[in-house]
Amino acid sequence: MSNRSARSRRAAALGADCVQIFLSDPQGWEKPPPRPDADELRESDVPVYVHAPYLINVCSPKSNVRYGSRKILQQTCDAAVAVGAVAVIVHPGHAEDGIEPGVGRWTRTLEMLKSDVPVYLENTAGGDNAVARRFDALELLWGAVSAADSEVPIGFCFDTCHAHAAGEDLADAVDRVEAIVGRIDLVHANDSRDPAGTGADRHANLGSGTIDPDALRTMIRAPGAPVVCETPGTLEDMRADLEFVRAALG
Repeated sequence: MSNRSARSRRAAALGADCVQIFLSDPQGWEKPPPRPDADELRESDVPVYVHAPYLINVCSPKSNVRYGSRKILQQTCDAAVAVGAVAVIVHPGHAEDGIEPGVGRWTRTLEMLKSDVPVYLENTAGGDNAVARRFDALELLWGAVSAADSEVPIGFCFDTCHAHAAGEDLADAVDRVEAIVGRIDLVHANDSRDPAGTGADRHANLGSGTIDPDALRTMIRAPGAPVVCETPGTLEDMRADLEFVRAALG
């Protein structure tokens, strides 16, 4: 039985309205291989989001890391077109030599990147000199990418666990992010296993972690955007998380 059939059964069992997938090893640098189910994904009524590999760091001052990151990001965007993805989500990364130089490398990356699929930058949980962990850094990044000489459509993905891990005040986090980026295009709804401000990116099922449930519901509801859960566990755990999201959305 095809991977697509298995995925369809799981999506149907969950009643999922959208899905997020990786097209290659999320911890690797390999080019995404052709997918035998590409036509089915492209023709599906369920929107597909693609998450780029976690190792991507186009902000790095290390040329081998930066060039390798740009290469796999381009390859991921190309592969996302083949499956009809709505967008590619990528962690903006960090720069050992400072946030401002890292932001400048994102501008250059977008000037080089070619993609018909929008690229959504995502707020991140931790890391020294991360360009999208704290919202003041995000403001610098967003100003730079918005002014880049690039035709790549740029959007924003807001991760609830990452905002918590970064130590941001969650009560008005969505309002402050929207004041910077204009619009949140996708929400990653995740609880956290760790206390606020630790920088730890360890997801928990919704309502079972350390994020105040009311704050979590507000962050899910306020953007008015599609929602993806990146939470662990069984099919029943996933179903419970989706019910939490639906209740939050009203």
